[in-house]
Amino acid sequence: MELVAEIEAEGRGSARLYLADLASFDEVRSLAWAIRRDYDRIDVLVNNAGIWLEGPRQLSDDGNELHFQVNYLSSFLLTRELLPLLRRSAPYCLVAFWDQPEGFSVPRLADWHRTPHHGSERMKTSTSIKSASALLLLLLTAFQCQAGDARPEGIPDRSGTYDDLVALLQEFLEWTDPARASGNVPNRDIAGSATDVYPDYGEAAVERRQAEMRDFQERLEDMAVVDWDLDQQVDYLAVRSRFDKHDFLLNVSRPWSRDPGFYVDQMLRITFPDLPLDEDETKALRTRLEAISLLVEQAKNNLTEVAADYADLAIFNLTNADGVGHGYPYRATPPAGVIGWYDDFRERADTQQPDLHADIAAARESVRGFHDWLVAHRGDMTGKAGVGREMFDWYLKHVKLMPYDADQIVTLGLRELSRLGSEYALEQHRNRHLAPIELPESAGEYAARIDSADARIRRFLVKEDIITIPDYVKDLDTNVPWIVRPGGPNFWEQVQFRNPTPDHLHAVIPGHRFDGLLERHNTHPIRGKITSAARTEGWGVYLEEAFMNVGLLDDVPRVRELIHIFGIFRAARVPADVWLQLNEMTVDEVVAWWMERTPWLDENVARVDAEIYLRRPPGYGLGYTIGMLQMQQLLADRKRQMGDDFDLKEFHDTFMAAGRLPMSLIRWEMTGLDDEVRDLWKRERLN
Repeated sequence: MELVAEIEAEGRGSARLYLADLASFDEVRSLAWAIRRDYDRIDVLVNNAGIWLEGPRQLSDDGNELHFQVNYLSSFLLTRELLPLLRRSAPYCLVAFWDQPEGFSVPRLADWHRTPHHGSERMKTSTSIKSASALLLLLLTAFQCQAGDARPEGIPDRSGTYDDLVALLQEFLEWTDPARASGNVPNRDIAGSATDVYPDYGEAAVERRQAEMRDFQERLEDMAVVDWDLDQQVDYLAVRSRFDKHDFLLNVSRPWSRDPGFYVDQMLRITFPDLPLDEDETKALRTRLEAISLLVEQAKNNLTEVAADYADLAIFNLTNADGVGHGYPYRATPPAGVIGWYDDFRERADTQQPDLHADIAAARESVRGFHDWLVAHRGDMTGKAGVGREMFDWYLKHVKLMPYDADQIVTLGLRELSRLGSEYALEQHRNRHLAPIELPESAGEYAARIDSADARIRRFLVKEDIITIPDYVKDLDTNVPWIVRPGGPNFWEQVQFRNPTPDHLHAVIPGHRFDGLLERHNTHPIRGKITSAARTEGWGVYLEEAFMNVGLLDDVPRVRELIHIFGIFRAARVPADVWLQLNEMTVDEVVAWWMERTPWLDENVARVDAEIYLRRPPGYGLGYTIGMLQMQQLLADRKRQMGDDFDLKEFHDTFMAAGRLPMSLIRWEMTGLDDEVRDLWKRERLN
């Protein structure tokens, strides 16, 4: 800082000090990131750093000989990282090396530690090494300045602009818009008749969609990404991951041919409307009810490679109350599966809109017929539900943009499961003399607990400078409504009813509802339109333990036990999610494995969760805990970079402003560390 003051005292301008240890590539990258953050161009770069150490050979943390890394490699890395700023000072890119060599001979690497130990000779050799390294670095850097080529392998270098990327994403989102048709393979020609209410999943239609998807991919690769700013390169990888997700759906997941539940879900959705409906709503509903029989016939034709687990889940969900999944209205005793929801719908229509009775009854019989068809053909449905190791690893890298393969994820999940299980045991011991948290006795008592938790969290956010709450954030409702079940509360209710705080943090504020509201106010042409599940769920899980660690629950220690129970279930999902996709466990085996390890977990919740994470895009279940671990890594990285200047509120605000992108991209943008994304540019096309 004295040097900065001296420079500025001369009155020739301002100066800014940045510090980095050239023995660490991470610190070099952090230095480059800080400079890119603060400046949009560099006119002159002077590389002038070197060391000479006596004694035994030393290695850097990166595994390189220490002299070689500090005197040569780090300077080259810094120059490479700053080339985008140097190019902006064109027509010239000046890279200078300050040195005063006594000689220009280059010693052999083997001679570095055999130099005589008298000062003059040592200095001569040191200067020679530095001079030779500087010359080599100068030549390489000069070449790169001329060629403009400091790029990761595989980064596109064609003609498309960032504006082209924005336009391409918008076209893609319109092409995949579920509002245009039901399902995941939208029909482009919906006219409103019974024959085209549901999309065509036939072979020809799917092949057309696959060809259109290939065109999107080719246009995406026709971009000059190498010349874009870091934030724009982040956006490119985010868009590419979104394209790859849909590509994977069309070519690997193929739910219309492998999963009867793909059609069962569509059958269920139309049974929930509040009656009576107006004329236009009634007409639209009749059209969809009429089309159920056509949907069933299409399903029978398309389901040619059905997985056994998928078949069993579909049969179960058609006739069993709590196996349907999330998304249906809360009932103390839900109807008996999808068929039961049609019975419920018909009974409501009989009293509220009788003219719909015949339409609902006919659709119900079609649904029943689909159930009977599945039962009759179950013996032939022997395929595997998971996508297999090769495709799962591809998905982790190209869609989720995670720096881990399947085996590494299992290891991380099992470690977290052990950690949280032990902390739960210790917390229980710590609280053994405290009264347990009892369930509320009424809806009013539960509502009071929700209000108290919400107020408590909001006060804490402000008092402790945790995160900015915009003025437009008002009441955000609750996540788990009050319900009295004959068999007692399910797993989620066991926790939520006792104290809403853990789930409120995760799902309300500053979790999902808060997160989603900020996203709706995000006007960025890309950031507000792409969502990573591991980012949203990882953020939610991170909040639970983070708030416990910063003191929110110090005066209610029993609630910490609830935090650990949630964490245990989410950690248990991680290996099970992988095992399901690798076909190493069945749904029934996963349900039993979870129930053995998770306090209060009931079979209905376990089965629904197993279904969700098997049938959703691969890796959704693991995103909760792995996303949380990535969030913790980002926090640690940023604290290490900022030191005493680190500010938690600023960190959280910057994180939220980045959008709901994959965590590896947010980390790259916030820290400048590209160790998790360098390999992402080298793509393996799916087809």
